[in-house]
Amino acid sequence: MKEIIILNPNRVVFGEGSMQRFVGDFVEKGFKRMFLLSIVELRNVLEPFLEELKSQGIEIFTDESIVGEPTFDDFSQVLLKAQNFEADSVVGIGGGSVLDVAKLIAAQLKNTQTLDEIKGIGNLKERQIYVACIPTTSGTGSEVSPNAIFVNELGEKVGIISPYLVPDAAYIDPILSVSLPKSVTAATGIDALTHCLEAYTNKFAHPFVDLYALEGVRLIAKYLKRACDDGADIEARSQVALGSMYGGMCLGPVNTAAVHALSYPLGVEYHIPHGLSNALLLPYVMEYNIEADATKYERIAAVLGAEKKATSKETALEGVKIMKQLIVDCGLPITLKQAGVKQESIPLLAEGAVKVQRLLKNNIREIAVDDAVAIYKAAF
Repeated sequence: MKEIIILNPNRVVFGEGSMQRFVGDFVEKGFKRMFLLSIVELRNVLEPFLEELKSQGIEIFTDESIVGEPTFDDFSQVLLKAQNFEADSVVGIGGGSVLDVAKLIAAQLKNTQTLDEIKGIGNLKERQIYVACIPTTSGTGSEVSPNAIFVNELGEKVGIISPYLVPDAAYIDPILSVSLPKSVTAATGIDALTHCLEAYTNKFAHPFVDLYALEGVRLIAKYLKRACDDGADIEARSQVALGSMYGGMCLGPVNTAAVHALSYPLGVEYHIPHGLSNALLLPYVMEYNIEADATKYERIAAVLGAEKKATSKETALEGVKIMKQLIVDCGLPITLKQAGVKQESIPLLAEGAVKVQRLLKNNIREIAVDDAVAIYKAAF
């Protein structure tokens, strides 16, 4: 069996009440100058917890400037604030974008490497500042992953992937996701499901990760519609959050593949949110990949609840039908046309997708420009 490296936070706390546990743990750590990245919408929810921290003599600088997928310029501006505050710790409370920025702020506060030097895989060599991540969406799994994704000056997504980006602690409290709108719940949930599915069907899949991946697919597929239909359904929120965390645990040792690679240009050209981009492409990449390994997708179909058919391929395709129905049931568009994508931009999208070799190399079936065009046309 091939070698695999599993890197998770030193402390993972999951379940209702995790936010209160975070407060106690943080006080116990003895830090005095917390740089907090969050969002305006959480201000009232977080106020009692922050007041409790302040009552313990902890100074808190709150930054709420990250409102979308972060650019490197956004990061540099936030880093300057953290440096001026002389933070001794960093905490991210929010969606994946907020958590990604928090992790990189902690890494760069006392790092001698420049931003350009750390871009890519394995180039970041140190982190001296404590960082804790508390997700409010069930999507990226950034709270347990070594990944941080940013947008460069050309509008392209660039990954910084390093063991030093795995947070020191993660606190996953489903209560914090209750106020999420249905559309965000749906899109981030499909993003998390995609992390799990692409890890299991990956060229570099591993039995250790398969456990997380398959259970993540099962949990999210079973509970996401319930979470979308009733945001206050704590059981559904908890199960989707657990599936999302499993997806994040898949990202370090295995990572994603063609769905993510093809989704990136939709963000660049049409500013479609990342999770929705994945939802638009997932069933069609599944159909494409089934031709390479139907047995992998037969297992996915079984986890999704498909009845066994005469052949692996037929069963796998039943899984695709179930996936399409889940996306529709959660209120998301199922075609690129419904999302406002113009058919004439497909060649440009395909050219952008094949540049993302960091992810395409993981796909079980090779994708050239013509193949990417065919997938986008199928999704149109």
